[in-house]
Amino acid sequence: MSDFHHISVLPTETIAALAVRPDGTYVDCTLGGAGHAGRIARQLSTQGRLIGIDQDEIAIAAAGEHLADAVCQVTLVRDNFRNLAAILAREGVDEVDGVLFDLGISSPQIDTAERGFSYMLDAPLDMRMDRRAARSAYTVVNEYSAEELTEIFYTYGEERWAKRIAAFIEESRNSRPIETTGELVDVIDRAVPKAVRAKGGHPAKRVFQAIRIEVNEELTILADALKAAAAALRAGGRLAVITFHSLEDRIVKKTLQELARGCICPPKTPVCICGHVPELRLIGKACAASAAECAANPRAKSAKLRVAEKI
Repeated sequence: MSDFHHISVLPTETIAALAVRPDGTYVDCTLGGAGHAGRIARQLSTQGRLIGIDQDEIAIAAAGEHLADAVCQVTLVRDNFRNLAAILAREGVDEVDGVLFDLGISSPQIDTAERGFSYMLDAPLDMRMDRRAARSAYTVVNEYSAEELTEIFYTYGEERWAKRIAAFIEESRNSRPIETTGELVDVIDRAVPKAVRAKGGHPAKRVFQAIRIEVNEELTILADALKAAAAALRAGGRLAVITFHSLEDRIVKKTLQELARGCICPPKTPVCICGHVPELRLIGKACAASAAECAANPRAKSAKLRVAEKI
C-alpha cells in the first residue's frame, strides 16, 4: 500500500459545488492521493468517467490504489495540468461536466524530507513536483542572480527582506554551493534581522514558498490552465478551484471574473464592438473552511474555494 497520506480540504463543499452527474465526465487536475477524486468517483456510475492528472509519480501510484474499486471509468495521467487541452484530446474527450483544481502542495510532499519542500526538515534542495524536471531548488538558489532571486522572493513570497536575503545567498554560495534546505535556512536566519525573527513566524516560510513556485511554474501556468478548463466544459458544467495563498487566489479570482464578463470594450465606447461574450457564470462567493475543519486540519485555514458554471 502507498504511504501517501493527505487530508483533502473542503471535501463536502467541493463535491457539492461540482454537482456531480452519475454519467458525467470529471477531471481532477491536481489528483494527489485521490481524496477529492475518490469522492467524485463514488458518485459516478459505470457510465461515468474520472480523469486524474498529477505530475508526481508517487501521487499517481497512491491514487491508483485509492481508486482501484471505483465502478466508473478511471484514467490516470502523469502530466502537468498546463497540458489539459492536449490530455483531453489524447483521451478523445470533447467536453467534460466538471473540472477541479486543488492548488498548492500536498501534505506528503511537505512531510517527505527528501523532497526538499520543508524548511523544518533538512534535505537536499529539490522542491520539484515532477522529478523529471531539470530545474530544482538547487538550480534557483545557486544559479540565479541576486537580482533574479530578489524579484522571485518579492513577487512570489511577498518577502519584505527579499533583497537582503538574496545578497546573503549570493555571498554564501561564493564560498561553496548551498546544497540543503538546512543550509538555506541558516543563510536566511542570518539575513533577516533578529528583531524581525522574534516577532513570530518562520523567517524561511516566504522564501521557500517563492522558490517552490518558481521551480514548478505554479503561477505562470495557472491562468491559461483555467481558461483551458473553461473551454472544455459543456454548458452547465462546473469549475471548482481551491487556493491556499493570496497570490494564486488573486489569479484565480481575476481569471474567473474575466471569463464571466461580457463586453470588454473601453468604458466610453458608445456601442459594443468587441463581440466578447461571457463563458462562465460565477457561483456564490469564495468559500472558506469551517472552524471545525480548521481545528482538525490546520492546513485548511488559508483555503478558499471558488466555483463557476459554463454558460
